[in-house]
Amino acid sequence: MHVELNHISKTFGRVRANQDITLGFEGGRIYAILGENGAGKSTLMKIMSGYQAADSGEVVVDGAAVDLHAPTDAIEHGIGMLYQDPLDFPPFTVLENFIAGRPGGFFLERHTARQHLNALIERFDFDLDPDAYVDMLTIGERQQFEILRLLSLNVRVLILDEPTTGISAGQKTALFNVLKSLARDEGMTIILVSHKLEDVIELCDEAYVLRRGRYVGHKNVPCPMSELVELMFGRVVARQERPPVSVGEPVLVVGGVSVESRRLTVDHVSLEVHAGEVIGLAGLDGSGQGELVRACTGLLRPTAGSIRINGQEMTGRPYPQFAQSGVAFLPAGRLEEGLIGSMTLTQHFALTLPTNRPWVNWFRAHRVTTERVQHFNVKGYPGSPVQTLSGGNQQRFALALLPDNLRLLLLENPTRGLDVESALYIWEQLLRRREDGTAIVFISPELDEIVAYSDRILVFFGGHTTLVDDPADMTANRLGELIGGRM
Repeated sequence: MHVELNHISKTFGRVRANQDITLGFEGGRIYAILGENGAGKSTLMKIMSGYQAADSGEVVVDGAAVDLHAPTDAIEHGIGMLYQDPLDFPPFTVLENFIAGRPGGFFLERHTARQHLNALIERFDFDLDPDAYVDMLTIGERQQFEILRLLSLNVRVLILDEPTTGISAGQKTALFNVLKSLARDEGMTIILVSHKLEDVIELCDEAYVLRRGRYVGHKNVPCPMSELVELMFGRVVARQERPPVSVGEPVLVVGGVSVESRRLTVDHVSLEVHAGEVIGLAGLDGSGQGELVRACTGLLRPTAGSIRINGQEMTGRPYPQFAQSGVAFLPAGRLEEGLIGSMTLTQHFALTLPTNRPWVNWFRAHRVTTERVQHFNVKGYPGSPVQTLSGGNQQRFALALLPDNLRLLLLENPTRGLDVESALYIWEQLLRRREDGTAIVFISPELDEIVAYSDRILVFFGGHTTLVDDPADMTANRLGELIGGRM
């Protein structure tokens, strides 16, 4: 199967997402689509998968131009995509979502569908329960399910947008082995959109690079990672040094806290976080990190223990009271929990800016939005709906919304889906807050990120924790052993 994108262009208001892009994809090959956040990668792939229509240009399959008005049209032509934000029905079970995504919908025989789904789960070694409700799955588990659903539809071109976010190293290895087999043995075309260049080097045969909406070059893979970085950004990106900061008084004191969810119980966690300190929470996705963070922001009520903020008892209080005490939380699901996709950037600031008046000062909201967009280098405009921004720019904007003078900032996968430059920028902004005395607690599946930025590391395994007081000698490999339960 041969697919071409011919002279594709797409704009969102004043934002030129794609500008006259022409690319070709052959069967039996694994391609990477690379570029900085906002370069137009996801937009281009959404056009190819029928999710969005191009302003101009055409998609050609085996020499014939095709009309793609919806993802179902693309699937009929053998093209399927795993989107960065999974497209599913959270109130339904995994099995119900699997049935809904197949021809015949809910009229399919459940027993047959269950057998098919279980066979795929076993083949990929994914930890998915067909009877689990999707709204109880982690982001990584939802991505796993989307991969299985697409493969069950017999697509010949499989597009994956950040597929390794939130899955374990073992699951990634299994996934990559299957993707290589699908390309090599069955002649499928695999297209990987990823910010993880190490994944590109390991998996792909070729890489197409976009910059600011334009196609700028091609590399055969493997190649030196520095060549890909320079092609993406026009320069080599150097990692900044982490400045030393003296920690202050305790900001967060967690005393013997237990938290229950429908997935697991986190037992008797004790932790003291000081002003200016960075604490990394490490563990396989769904090991209890998210439950603890939500308990520390008032989003989950502990079943035991106490939580104190700045010496004040806060156990069981709602999120608004935590926010009034200088606590903020950035979740991994940007559009699910953090932002409102259909609202503009200015409308977000109108909601969050403090005021004693019963009306919205739109002039002030527009002015602050313009200032923050420029300061945080968000590639968008005050009137842009948030859902039109790239994942990286949504993350920058979520950071821009945070109030000044925070006492405690909790983050869930702060660099999820970000390119290397955007990830470094996010941490530059976070470390500046640290210098101002903000305590930071963050969850990340990236072990190198945990090791690089944490003053201490709290490791989660099956709802239990181990505290690493001195991560100076900690390596990603050793941290991986702790996450796997090996002491």
